[in-house]
Amino acid sequence: MQAGMFYAIASYVLWGMFPIYFKALEAEIPPVDIVMHRMLWSFLFLVIVLTVRKQWAWVAPMLRQPRVIGGFMASALLLTANWTTYIWAVNNNHIVEASLGYFINPMVSVALGFIFLRERLRPLQWLAIAMAAAAVLWLTWQTGHPPWIALTLAVTFGSYGLLRKTASLGALPGLALETALVLPLALAYLVYTTVQDQNTFVSASTSTKWLLVAAGPITSIPLLMFAAGARRLPLSLVGVLQYITPSLQLLLGVWLYKEQLDGARLLGFIVIWCALALYSAEGLWRTFTIRPEIGAGDQS
Repeated sequence: MQAGMFYAIASYVLWGMFPIYFKALEAEIPPVDIVMHRMLWSFLFLVIVLTVRKQWAWVAPMLRQPRVIGGFMASALLLTANWTTYIWAVNNNHIVEASLGYFINPMVSVALGFIFLRERLRPLQWLAIAMAAAAVLWLTWQTGHPPWIALTLAVTFGSYGLLRKTASLGALPGLALETALVLPLALAYLVYTTVQDQNTFVSASTSTKWLLVAAGPITSIPLLMFAAGARRLPLSLVGVLQYITPSLQLLLGVWLYKEQLDGARLLGFIVIWCALALYSAEGLWRTFTIRPEIGAGDQS
């Protein structure tokens, strides 16, 4: 349990610090280039990890399952869209709105489970979703347009989670397959920019080059730590801990990068926080109260 808490909290803290990493690249590297390098170096890093751990047995069976590969191609494209949107948002001073996307993501995931997996929602879950939807409508009315960045991040990551929930591979081989499937896109883009003499990696400073290469472990290590933590903790506790990431991102956006969070937007955030508190409290109550009672009844 203690090891699980350490791994889970560490992964969420690392994800929460991502704006600092991407901000360090923005002066020399455009968002699309960062995404392409993130794909490339993540794939190479994962190949090293899989080789060290001798975890290649899944490859041959996977090549005989084109429908499964198609599912991972879809999840890879969703992940690419999520990465691109997030990096663009961070490097264009929209960290606060990006954090909003990950605050509402749990509500989106619950709604997708209801629509596609026919999962039954409990009354308090419906109330939490309704509160989050009301907050999004409030923010839309206040700004004159929907919070597209937040909605894009929530929907792409929620949909990615839906596909990965039904996938047959674990976190490490699954991410390796996803990066392998989009690797041709990354390589084609990098070759094209090189031919056009627009390869920002070539002209970047040495420190920036090393930061781009570090995108591999920076992307993969938190995911591996999260997978290790999730195996050791109740799912409801993992769900509560995940709010560490957007909370840190929100604090970085407001305090470090001086983004605005006026009264109207703050009210929308407060409603969403209340929805998350309701959702999390209901999940924890069911985990630590109802399930032990059911277990006791079964034993008698």
